Amino acid sequence: MLSFLARRCASALPLLIGVLTLVFVLVEAAPGDPFQIEPGPGVSREAAAHLREIYGTDRPFLQRYLAWLEGFLSFDLGVSLSYREPVAGLVRKALGNTLWLAGAALVLEFVLGTAAGVAAAWWQRRPLDRLVGGAATVLYSVPSFWLALVLVFLLSVRLGWLPASQMHSIDVLELGAGPRLLDLLRHLVLPCLALALPSAAGIALYVRQELKDLLGRPFVRIARARGAGRVGIVLRHALKNALVPVVNLFGVALPGLVGGSVVIEVLFAWPGMGRLAYQAVLARDTPLVLGCVWVASLGVVGGSLAADLLSAVLDPRVREAGP
Repeated sequence: MLSFLARRCASALPLLIGVLTLVFVLVEAAPGDPFQIEPGPGVSREAAAHLREIYGTDRPFLQRYLAWLEGFLSFDLGVSLSYREPVAGLVRKALGNTLWLAGAALVLEFVLGTAAGVAAAWWQRRPLDRLVGGAATVLYSVPSFWLALVLVFLLSVRLGWLPASQMHSIDVLELGAGPRLLDLLRHLVLPCLALALPSAAGIALYVRQELKDLLGRPFVRIARARGAGRVGIVLRHALKNALVPVVNLFGVALPGLVGGSVVIEVLFAWPGMGRLAYQAVLARDTPLVLGCVWVASLGVVGGSLAADLLSAVLDPRVREAGP
């Protein structure tokens, strides 16, 4: 198991550096200048040139890249050009908020998707199977931002059940610990549903089809001939085999959450990593963009590594495979 883990970690580091290098090139190639100051009262081109010199944006591209690579290898994310604060501090503040949203969405999509897929396979060729299949197909097809707008219109504007944006109410500091947590959960519901439901629909369709295929395999017929009950066949035999590919979806789900959280956090004004990265891109804040991408890439690589380890535990043959 240790050699398997070492192989996966060794292959993850070049991938991480490659992704960040690509993002660095794309951000630097974008038109514009973070210190593009138009002449006016109180400002001058000399001030803009001085800022470029201070933050090193006037240096050649190769020098900037080597300086960034040196800082990355020493875990120094630099200083934000727009906030004038260390990138590590800004990312740390936003990361906790994103973990609330992405963690809740990840749990919801896998629990809801697996439960719906098992229910559809259990009552296959019945109304519940057709209902789950149809609803999952529709949810999986719609964009997350469109679903978010529909949820806001129905649950916030029309019914008034849930807040439409932000992470806390205005008077949250006046509340106690319990009401403050309840206020956070109320604000979490809509963005969590918008982020989790499309992915949960995809998992439901996947589990449903996998279980249907497995229930037709010879080992299931043998178990039935030996007198095994339907519950034992589905949960003990079929579901265990279906969970191996489902676990691999864990590593695929994280990039979707990372990419989808940008749109959802901007729509719901959720103060997380996605919204911070969006603002950094608009401001051409290269250190902050790279800091956000660095943390997001670590999450994706870590999720893929966790999925590989879980697959290795469920299926020992995975441990014998190469990197």
